[in-house]
Amino acid sequence: MYSKLRHLNVSQLMQAACKQEPQKEFLYDHYRRMTYQEAWDESAALAASLKQLGIQKGDKVAVCLPNWHEFVITYLAIAHIGAIIVPFNTRYRQEEVEYILRNSEAKAAFFTKEFGGVSHLEQFIQAKKQVPALDMLITVRFHQEGLPRYDELIDRGRKEPFIGEAITPKQDVFSILYTSGSTGAPKGAMLTHANFVETGVITAQEMKCTEQDVFLVAVPVFHVFGMVPSIMTTIAARARMVLMEEYKAKRALEIIEKEKITVKHGVPTMFILELNHPEFANYDLSSLRTGLIAAAPCPEEIVKRIRKQMGCEIIVAYGLSETSATFTLTSFDDDDATRAETVGRVAPGAEVKVVDHERNEVPAGEVGEVACRGFGVMKGYYNMPEKTAEDLDHEGWLYTGDLGTLDEKGYLRIIGRKKELIIRGGYNIYPREIEELYYKHPSVMEVAVIGLPDTVLGEVSCVCIKLKEKAAVSEQELLDYIRPQVADYKVPDRILIVDELPMTASGKIKKVALQEQLKKQLSAELR
Repeated sequence: MYSKLRHLNVSQLMQAACKQEPQKEFLYDHYRRMTYQEAWDESAALAASLKQLGIQKGDKVAVCLPNWHEFVITYLAIAHIGAIIVPFNTRYRQEEVEYILRNSEAKAAFFTKEFGGVSHLEQFIQAKKQVPALDMLITVRFHQEGLPRYDELIDRGRKEPFIGEAITPKQDVFSILYTSGSTGAPKGAMLTHANFVETGVITAQEMKCTEQDVFLVAVPVFHVFGMVPSIMTTIAARARMVLMEEYKAKRALEIIEKEKITVKHGVPTMFILELNHPEFANYDLSSLRTGLIAAAPCPEEIVKRIRKQMGCEIIVAYGLSETSATFTLTSFDDDDATRAETVGRVAPGAEVKVVDHERNEVPAGEVGEVACRGFGVMKGYYNMPEKTAEDLDHEGWLYTGDLGTLDEKGYLRIIGRKKELIIRGGYNIYPREIEELYYKHPSVMEVAVIGLPDTVLGEVSCVCIKLKEKAAVSEQELLDYIRPQVADYKVPDRILIVDELPMTASGKIKKVALQEQLKKQLSAELR
């Protein structure tokens, strides 16, 4: 089945699913249940309205919405007319909103009044004054005098004939996804229809998904993890998805039990919070079949606990926004150690290699930069030819900035980010190695290892640890725990027990923010 779907565009993939399963439930967001046919009809109506308003093929449309059905319908409507979706993190602040609107040259924006304490109405009204290209503001789940409403556009579009656009999947861009910009201004990765569809289809195939599956979409839909292996893979499998507006561990456990979730994607933090929830044992999670764990390094202990305590055949995956998410993944045949220690092998039809600083391939087992080529790799960064040339070579290889090793069997192990490497007195320290060891400590909930400047050694290592609830362990005990397990230069110079670690909306620890925070906090103590 799946091989026939790979050549389609996003709109055609949804159309094929709708023809096959029109009355099957497609999504539920705790606000509304929708069948495939209802989703198709509404997205076609919205597409017709957008065309009437002057949105054409190639125009950029900003969408700043949480995990609501309106996001999915808008996503599909934009696909139908060959326009380009620019998803916005609902936590963005004014400067970030204006930068991305200006950089992407978005012509229209969908947004809700307020979410998570952020007034999106104020943000976008202010942004419209500053960004000349932004012509149209469309409100979702609220009314604002003078602005078109999402539901009005659907009603109006139902009276118009819907005519789709001719789309060349490998050429036509469907989304510009902005990276987090931890090392400078955010970059907009241009992903094509083929990037989305092929990655979604191959993910479904590798996870052995069928129309019987029920996906829990707890990762943000505005992130590549939500947009491709969640939404696209659900459609490819003709499955059903349940959207979570805002992630809470207890709520996730309740939904798994109530909606009989079979596929649960997530970042390690989500699984850690669920496994350690005091009421974890009270929930029936027997419906769980599989899911992807990705977007951040996953500790070995957590992989083992997911398989044993949740009964979930979790697949560890690796990818970036620039690769449309899933690029390598473990399989159901891999043993615990392989799933825990690697991110699997490259997906069928793609390639991966590890290179030195001159981009020459290194022998198996040697550490180098991970490079990818294949169906998921972006077209480039929007309006950033120099940045594109830095990361993407003329043969289509994307250089990820991640350090890793490839073994003789083709299994990839991620060691850490090139920029996160700590060089202490000339010795290399890979933060992930130390983090993995601390995750085995019974009192540790989350951990981040970062480098801090030192005038003698160049850099020193600092470990920030968030403890499990009611855990009682001292910084000295945590230091004594690691000492016998690693070489002396890898023993942390500093250990801090913290209440919280700064996180992105997609569940990654913000190491750059943490580093800056600690530089200020410890300035008097640093050499």
